[in-house]
Amino acid sequence: MDRTVLERFPAGGPRGHWPAEEYAGARREEGVPARVVMDLASDAFLVVVEQRAPERTSEAEPVRE
Repeated sequence: MDRTVLERFPAGGPRGHWPAEEYAGARREEGVPARVVMDLASDAFLVVVEQRAPERTSEAEPVRE
């Protein structure tokens, strides 16, 4: 699975304010399955969407000229 980052928010936000969760919630209301993950390396909250990688067929398609 691949992840697409929709938005990133610094982890040091004001106490009691959760902008990443609010953003993800708004996307979910729009029908986008967004969720929040923590990126420890950058000390930020990321709003991401999981995407399935397209499945490859075992047979190659014939080349037509």
